[in-house]
Amino acid sequence: MPIPAMQQRKKRRVPPFSKSPASHFPAGRIQFLYEDSDLIVIEKPAGLPVIAPEGSRAKTLYDIVTAHMQKTNPRGRAAVVHRLDRDTSGVMLFAKNARTKKALMDNWNKLVRRRCYTALVEGTMPAECGTLDSWLIENRTGQVYETKPGTRGALRAITHWKTIAASEGTAYSLLELELETGRKHQIRAQLAAIGHPVAGDARYGAHTDPAGRLCLHAHLLEFEHPFTHKVLMFESPVPKVFYQSENPGLNGRL
Repeated sequence: MPIPAMQQRKKRRVPPFSKSPASHFPAGRIQFLYEDSDLIVIEKPAGLPVIAPEGSRAKTLYDIVTAHMQKTNPRGRAAVVHRLDRDTSGVMLFAKNARTKKALMDNWNKLVRRRCYTALVEGTMPAECGTLDSWLIENRTGQVYETKPGTRGALRAITHWKTIAASEGTAYSLLELELETGRKHQIRAQLAAIGHPVAGDARYGAHTDPAGRLCLHAHLLEFEHPFTHKVLMFESPVPKVFYQSENPGLNGRL
């Protein structure tokens, strides 16, 4: 079953299309968006972990960025300052040295101005826009879920969202989301809690998998450089399959 045609809302900014789903990036071929002596900004494909799970020897984004750095500095190693889930695609920032990592980690909330995502979710959202404000906690299996405010170990999570397109029926909504906080699985857990899980996210209750991947993409990252103090903004085109009305390759997936 193809994804129903999306009807774009008026006066909504729709992120640019990618010509192909991010999951089609060949392993090891990463889009490098920016690099200086301190930072590297890349476009992460879906399906590639940032770091390897314990006991795994699978290739990671960290390995690829480190190998890129070692072409000019044999002793160079990438430093992870934030993460995207394995099946999430989009813009990511790495530090190139310990000094930069410390500067970013110590001042993350001050330096990072905007982190925006696009998500294809199941169902029709209850309004044109809104804010998800809840408390999240992680269980022993790594699952994140909402809990009561003040629960021991819980962290407040705030996500602002708006609908930028919707299917003709009630199957899907396309959302732009902006993080005010950055908790583990924040977007996925909060959307699942209101009954609109990200399409393809079986872990958080999605019933459909229209694109053969988690339909979550980090399309914008804006931050202040920790040393030059210049404001940098990077965008990654949203995978076209998030918008696609017909695709023979999707037949039978729902």
